[in-house]
Amino acid sequence: INRSTLVSVFLLIDASIPAKKIDLEYASWLGQNQVPMTLIFTKCDKRKKKKNGGKRPEENVKDFQELICGFFQTVPPWIMTSSVTNQGRDEILLHMAQLRNYWLKH
Repeated sequence: INRSTLVSVFLLIDASIPAKKIDLEYASWLGQNQVPMTLIFTKCDKRKKKKNGGKRPEENVKDFQELICGFFQTVPPWIMTSSVTNQGRDEILLHMAQLRNYWLKH
């Protein structure tokens, strides 16, 4: 928690399913401890069957953000990704470069 080199924790969330309790608990813990966080939503190319919620990844992402908004003063940065389509790859690399630059300046 007190590491000066910690500029962000990447929390990977499966966007193809509704929010899991453990993901919400971890996001809550990070927020309560003021640990900077970046949400990485994975599997954004998939949609699970009705029995698993049946929502589009965008809907699950929005639901997750609404559930954690009370844990943070501002919504953490977030990136939607897919290993199949490479969606979000460039955004993650850019975000990591920005975090590195921030760390080098401070």
